[in-house]
Amino acid sequence: MPTACILQAGSRLRLVSERIEVHGRNEETDRDELLREIPIRDLDRVILREGVQVSSEALAALLRASVPVSLMGWNGRFLGAFHPAPNAHGLWRLKQYQRALDASFTLQMSGRIVAAKIYNQRRVVQRLAANRDAGPTGGLAALEALLAQASRSTSIDELRGVEGAAAARYFQAWATFLPPAFPFERRSTRPPHNPVNACISFGATLVYQETVAFVHAHGLDPALGLLHATEDGRWSLALDLMEPFRPVLVEALTLDLFSHQMLKPGDFEPHEGGIYLADSGRRTFLLQYERRMERQFLSEHTGQRTTLRQQLEQQAVAFKSALEHSERFEPFLIN
Repeated sequence: MPTACILQAGSRLRLVSERIEVHGRNEETDRDELLREIPIRDLDRVILREGVQVSSEALAALLRASVPVSLMGWNGRFLGAFHPAPNAHGLWRLKQYQRALDASFTLQMSGRIVAAKIYNQRRVVQRLAANRDAGPTGGLAALEALLAQASRSTSIDELRGVEGAAAARYFQAWATFLPPAFPFERRSTRPPHNPVNACISFGATLVYQETVAFVHAHGLDPALGLLHATEDGRWSLALDLMEPFRPVLVEALTLDLFSHQMLKPGDFEPHEGGIYLADSGRRTFLLQYERRMERQFLSEHTGQRTTLRQQLEQQAVAFKSALEHSERFEPFLIN
């Protein structure tokens, strides 16, 4: 169990010996009781929904075991996290700050990220078209042209324009594979306007909070962005590093959940002008997300067996190495 997700409001986590006990209301018996016992040694991360209580002893034990604890709002938004205290990485951060002011380095890294994202978007659409024995060849051709354009971009603003154009083409093609019961016209975020957008936003939040944790774990500052400008109130580097993973970890998973009828209209609920996953929908999404993250595959690009979670952490490792040797940063590519 690499990830424990506690979503039931009113649940309480406490430390007993070397395990976490989860107490709360049993929905079958309608009584307050012990719901789960989880050995800390089996955990890599914990995700809590607001309304879940955790004792200071349990939190301290998790942090001592290098287990980050993330807190999500009622709408699935990432509110923050408790991260294990990292080792001192002052010199690495100094290199990162210097590199963040290097326009040439920033453009080079951003160009690789955008190119990898467009490549992965194209592969997702290509696979969908092949599996359905049909496909939007115009969308593939447009993405191929934008991929070439990304490699020739001479400024961050130009790269952002290419990335935006690719996203528009990609979602236009991707949406044609959704079942008619769940239409998707365009991306809407705060709030999401339909179930498809609700899933994309929730999936992106899950990838985002994991990327933040990995960047912290490897001693870097997740706030210093490249493609995403450094701004107060967000972890811009995490947003950068997760971009190539979005097609396979967010959009492809979302499409599978709807295509295989794992999510139904009853798994969503309206709230404050938007549509969000209900508790039942979040449980389904998290289960399938975790399975996808932990499924092993042979990478054609590295020649090694790996998982998407290992690849996500590797992005932080590779970026850190690139602060000294820029050629070592190779963003994730789908087979």
